[in-house]
Amino acid sequence: MMESKDGDQSFGTLLKQGAEARVFESNFIGRKSIVKERFSKKYRHPALDSKLTLKRLNAEARCMTKARRLGVLTPALYAVDPLLHTLTLEYIEGPAVKEVLLGFGSCGIEPKKLGDMAVQIGSAIAKLHDGGLIHGDLTTSNMIVQTETDRLVLIDFGLSFTSTLPEDKAVDLYVLERALLSMHSTCGNVMDQILAAYRRSSKQWSATFNKLAQVRQRGRKRAMIG
Repeated sequence: MMESKDGDQSFGTLLKQGAEARVFESNFIGRKSIVKERFSKKYRHPALDSKLTLKRLNAEARCMTKARRLGVLTPALYAVDPLLHTLTLEYIEGPAVKEVLLGFGSCGIEPKKLGDMAVQIGSAIAKLHDGGLIHGDLTTSNMIVQTETDRLVLIDFGLSFTSTLPEDKAVDLYVLERALLSMHSTCGNVMDQILAAYRRSSKQWSATFNKLAQVRQRGRKRAMIG
């Protein structure tokens, strides 16, 4: 068992560590689970650090719960521990979309599978956005194709927030577009299929797409300057 570096609590086997949190494979009442621990930042005052960490922990739990209410598949939330700053979540069996797309890049594209995945991605994001929820980190690493059902599950709502602004929705989509271009260019323009599904599913797509065009233009200008 892997122990948390901030204490004696053993959470399970460490799977990955990011700038804000560590993710462990664990067990919850006999069920395979994921424990996400938001660790303390030593450069912050302890009281402030604890307050900020708890605020972000609760915000992530609320956003994930809201996403499920909006009809988007996410891991079930089993427990929130405000003292250890952890979320205990359902373990989703299946490959990340990143792994699937990289497989297409090396072994050849399966058009039907790719199309179905793009439709699910676009539809899920549209449900979030129409419900006033921004994911904040839409990358192919944060999407899992559940093995048992072939259904898309969105994970990691650590940067999520509520907003109805078309600008925020457009930035959400732009982040995904950049991730696809940088990691999965050999799979063709998957983003076109995703945006087509988004348009079919969203009642507010027009304002978002207008803003997306502006966000893309700003991105191109920054790239030219850089």
